[in-house]
Amino acid sequence: LEDLALHPISLNGEGTVLETGCVYIVEVEERLALPADIAAATNPKSSTGRLDIFTRVITDRAQEFDKIPAGYAGPLYLEISPRTFPIVVRRGSRLSQIRFRVGQALLTEPELLALHETETLVASKKPNITGGGIALSIDLAGDKEGLIGYRGKHHTAVVDVDKKAQHDIFDFWEPLYSRGRTELILDPDEFYILVSREAVHVPPHFAAEMTPFDPLVGEFRVHYAGFFDPGFGHAPAGGRGSRAVLEVRSHEVPFILEDGQIVGRLIYEHMLEQPSSLYGSGLGSNYQAQGLKLSKHFRL
Repeated sequence: LEDLALHPISLNGEGTVLETGCVYIVEVEERLALPADIAAATNPKSSTGRLDIFTRVITDRAQEFDKIPAGYAGPLYLEISPRTFPIVVRRGSRLSQIRFRVGQALLTEPELLALHETETLVASKKPNITGGGIALSIDLAGDKEGLIGYRGKHHTAVVDVDKKAQHDIFDFWEPLYSRGRTELILDPDEFYILVSREAVHVPPHFAAEMTPFDPLVGEFRVHYAGFFDPGFGHAPAGGRGSRAVLEVRSHEVPFILEDGQIVGRLIYEHMLEQPSSLYGSGLGSNYQAQGLKLSKHFRL
């Protein structure tokens, strides 16, 4: 790190500003001591992804980002790169999350279909189950006012990642409306918040994750924060009708999205046992029963 660093910064005190276009490496306060049969994977938190903060977790002698091999013992480091808004962080700020896995937890395509038939994983009469996952498509029809999403503004004030409802939406975001159209042209390197057409359901004994989009279909990225917790969209946990909010970027060239176009796939995994508390059940979850929704930092 000493060979790569321009200068050290401190995260102690009231907070430190991390600028857009810069890359920061921070040692995580937690360390791991994994048993030989437990591996882990990390991902940005939902609020981190919706702020367009690119984060990846690194281990000592790592060969891959965000993947921690079974038996790893040692420190963790977080790569942080704000893309759209400058942010304020401090010691104790939480930007990423971790999942622990034992063995092979992924559902096969036949298992996915059987689970969908009993639990309705996505609100689709005929689910598209291929590539090990169940497809999600984009909603560009919009709500009653025709609102389909938001595009991040440039040259804004800073966002404090630890404070809720502190910022006016319109100081940071440009609302996007359908105006009778069913397509949206993504400008290169602009950041968009959009929403899935389908409601998503993660039953209590399962967890889900959004897989990377197939680059053969188009050069754009959907969803930094890919984890969906047990109980997301689960009616008894207050989640009926929960949509998947999508963080979207086009790379290098403009890209046309059309209403109903497939933009990602959800893979599902078995839990070892049902959690004692589900997402949205008294946990202070910010995004249960969500539609199109920005991160918790903004207010209308």
